[in-house]
Amino acid sequence: MVRKIGTPTRVAADGTRGKVIEEFIGRVNTGTGAVSVAHMISPSGWSEPFQAPEFDEVTIVLRGRLRIEHSNGTTEVGPDDVVLVSAGERIRYSTPFDGETEYWAICVPAFSPETVHRESA
Repeated sequence: MVRKIGTPTRVAADGTRGKVIEEFIGRVNTGTGAVSVAHMISPSGWSEPFQAPEFDEVTIVLRGRLRIEHSNGTTEVGPDDVVLVSAGERIRYSTPFDGETEYWAICVPAFSPETVHRESA
């Protein structure tokens, strides 16, 4: 089967206030559980609670900078940087910099609110 995905679905997720999430492939837009692909824009000063997802996540930054706090410290990434976060890693994403950050997130298996395990803010 071949499916052309014309438009994404804008989704809201708990703990991501101010962040735009447009899911192209995943549980919401295509009913796909194996993988999710989402385009994201996070505003300056944005952060979300720590989480320990049950999925691997690849993040590809297009513009701006993203901070990822994790068990080994902090990693900051910018345009054209790619990061792989393994399932089970306790992490927190933020954009504590001037200007918004635009990036893509690919999750395997697909993101779901039940498997992200966000901590209370």
